Amino acid sequence: MKLHASRAAFAVASILISVAVAWSAPGGKGASYTITDLGTLGGSYSEAFGMNASGQIVGDSATASGSGDAFLYSSGHMSDLNLPGTSGTARAINTSGQIVGYYYNGAYEAFLDTNGQITDLGNLGGNYSAAYAVNASAQACGSSYTSSNDEHAFLWSAGTMSDINPFGGNYSSARGINRSTQVVGYGYLPNGAFHAFVRTGSVVTDLGTLGGDYSQAEAINDAGQVVGQAYLAGNFKAHAFLWSASGPLKDLGELGDNYSEALALDSTASQIVGRATVPNNTGYLVYHAFLYTKGKMKDLNGMIPSNSNWVLTEATGINDAGQIVGNGTHNGAQRAFLLNPK
Repeated sequence: MKLHASRAAFAVASILISVAVAWSAPGGKGASYTITDLGTLGGSYSEAFGMNASGQIVGDSATASGSGDAFLYSSGHMSDLNLPGTSGTARAINTSGQIVGYYYNGAYEAFLDTNGQITDLGNLGGNYSAAYAVNASAQACGSSYTSSNDEHAFLWSAGTMSDINPFGGNYSSARGINRSTQVVGYGYLPNGAFHAFVRTGSVVTDLGTLGGDYSQAEAINDAGQVVGQAYLAGNFKAHAFLWSASGPLKDLGELGDNYSEALALDSTASQIVGRATVPNNTGYLVYHAFLYTKGKMKDLNGMIPSNSNWVLTEATGINDAGQIVGNGTHNGAQRAFLLNPK
């Protein structure tokens, strides 16, 4: 990502060390998907973060001038959202086409875009806010600095931003919200570890881990199913998880290496997407996009045409039509992609 990353993201990145994306991908002999390069706004890169049921996609892209602007991709065309400030990113889009994200205008500011009308969501008293998800009722969630410069998860609803810091620590972030206003994310505990949470009304549930000290939730569907990443005992491995109210975290496995992270799911959790590290000899962590379905995690690079010249590094969204959006490299350039099932 080319814009501001939260302090928790930096903490996770330091644990996961570094990422390499220049790696040959296995080609699919019997390809399951066609792939579309979403292009750019005239510059060198694009990256996608969200998709709705209609296949509309949002993210950010370099422009011809070199700035990073938020985009909407719809009906085969990428358009600039023309946000205020010098740069911006769109992180999620709901069924009505309302978009949330954040832009930089002397400070980072969370926004809601409704048919081109931009609403500044405000902050929790500090000089930063970012929105990461929006539901069908235009309720949004994300994180914001407080007046003491701690970063706390928030819920924005009907013009009001509320602090929902789940565990009382100095950092938390909300990453997903559903129709029932259940909010998921992660927050620091007093002992310095961070855990995934789901907030239902005013009740916060600590989702725990897979035996380690850390977990983070990234998305929730309208059925209340949650996906994310959790560390295993010893904190040497972190795996994608699925959580339902009826039980503990379900370990979704890996692609032969130590790390995987689920980033999105469909309405029934029958298909889950994300990214996972793969064995390699580069000396770096190399991520590939995955699809988890029917109890198995599959490398999406093996499910596209073998001559596509793509390396798919992460899948960030999926809808009930089976369309998958994400990021990778195409002929060596960083690009957002759309996969359509055959």
